[in-house]
Amino acid sequence: MNLNQLRYFVSVAENGSFTKAAVNHYISQTAITQQIQALEENIGTKLLDRNKRPVSLTPAGKVFLKEAREILGRMETALLRTREASTGLEGALRLGYTKGYEHSDLPKYLRRFHNEYPNVLISCYRCDTDMLAAGLINGEYDLIFTWDSTNLRQEESLQTRIVENVPLRVALYASHPLARRRQLSRRDLKQENILFMSPSGSGRSFGDEAYIRLYQQAGYQPNIIWHSNDMESILMMVAAEEGISIVPEYSHPWDVGTENVVFVPLTGEGETEEILIAWRKNDDNPALRRFIQNHSSGQSQA
Repeated sequence: MNLNQLRYFVSVAENGSFTKAAVNHYISQTAITQQIQALEENIGTKLLDRNKRPVSLTPAGKVFLKEAREILGRMETALLRTREASTGLEGALRLGYTKGYEHSDLPKYLRRFHNEYPNVLISCYRCDTDMLAAGLINGEYDLIFTWDSTNLRQEESLQTRIVENVPLRVALYASHPLARRRQLSRRDLKQENILFMSPSGSGRSFGDEAYIRLYQQAGYQPNIIWHSNDMESILMMVAAEEGISIVPEYSHPWDVGTENVVFVPLTGEGETEEILIAWRKNDDNPALRRFIQNHSSGQSQA
């Protein structure tokens, strides 16, 4: 079995004709026929029903067509990556990410990308969302993963894409009366002291306003006793029973020093943290383009 046999078989199956497949590959019909016969002998079963016009697949042929396409696709990918390696796809990426997002799947993706493109150095910067937005616009970063606090989608110089809608959780201390609930809504938090997890350092951003509106839609103004964009500090204060907070789902792995914290799912429309990836439209960095393309294809496969 060889790749040409697979290509010829796929071509005959897609065209329903040995003649058309031969024309497409610039070889004789006899050669196409001989190659597919050899393929069938190697596999040990008939793949094509030659008694019908157009030529049709046998049940075994239908299964093998799917596998053959996948094999050819993987080979094309392997060749592309090999060519890129031979030409030395290399360079650097300056990647900024919002505080806390290191506990998401981002590190796993960075590892996969590094294994594929070891000559690309990705330097990582953990900042609040305001600094990320300003840094990207000013050329300090090549791309950022951010919980949008500045309405980046209004910046004409930037390209953005939603990469994740992270569910929100209510962080409560273990002895809190609501800690045993299976789920909560903002309406349930009306009487609580809120440690407000802010996307920005100022606490007065586009993102902050969106979450304040969710409290107002629940029928009240929240009793916010403290603002912070530092999730570690917020969770420590929850563990100390100073108040409760609403945090993204990826905060769950943070168990060091927060053994007294319980996370309860928050229900309701809009109760997610929208993570964007953003980059400058005029940035022609090949490593950046490959990173964005691979990240997009990785999401579609997930």
